[in-house]
Amino acid sequence: MARLTKKQKEARSKVEPNKTYTLAEASALVKEITNVNFDASVDLAVRLNVDPRKANQMVRGVVTLPHGTGKDVKVLALVTPDKEAEAKEAGADYVGLDEYLDKIKGGWTDVDVIVTMPSVMGQLGPLGRILGPRGLMPNPKTGTVTMEVGKAVSEVKAGKIDFKVDKTGIIHAAIGKASFDADKIADNAKELIATLVKLKPQAAKGVYIKSIYMSSTMSPSVAIDTKRYTE
Repeated sequence: MARLTKKQKEARSKVEPNKTYTLAEASALVKEITNVNFDASVDLAVRLNVDPRKANQMVRGVVTLPHGTGKDVKVLALVTPDKEAEAKEAGADYVGLDEYLDKIKGGWTDVDVIVTMPSVMGQLGPLGRILGPRGLMPNPKTGTVTMEVGKAVSEVKAGKIDFKVDKTGIIHAAIGKASFDADKIADNAKELIATLVKLKPQAAKGVYIKSIYMSSTMSPSVAIDTKRYTE
């Protein structure tokens, strides 16, 4: 087992064992205990009382964080020529079709999100083995397969993220950066949690949100009080 550094020990000492914090308290504390020499990502891990193996308990969706993610999201717009100008004006980093399909076939995946049109999805099918494992396959449910290409690109650039419960029943999402004000981190967290509450499957029984933890890159996790979200 790796030994903790002096900074890691100091950070852990500031998190009270067995205490649950409000979102405001957790956001301020995570900022305080983050001591890496780069702008760390702030993440939320929400454990849901669902069985992801059952289709009627799958939780997946999108949310636009009010203060964005703090990350410069690289967007590829795979579109026909008549939509290229729209995608470029909205801020897409890469715009085109055949050229980028060939690059992806060659293993290129240096983007964060791919936005495309329904008519192009047929050409992306064979690339699923490349895009799928990297979470890059566009999906109508997340708004990345649409005729409103410009709107989709703008939303992604502004802080729209998609999330999906993993096989252990946990939602993992980046909700900002440690350089954000604590109230902005809390606002983004509230928006994600509120969206998860709205998406509660009818088949989910008992307490829906079992636990919430906030952390930054390499920081200890801070437990958040879930009482207000379990009614």
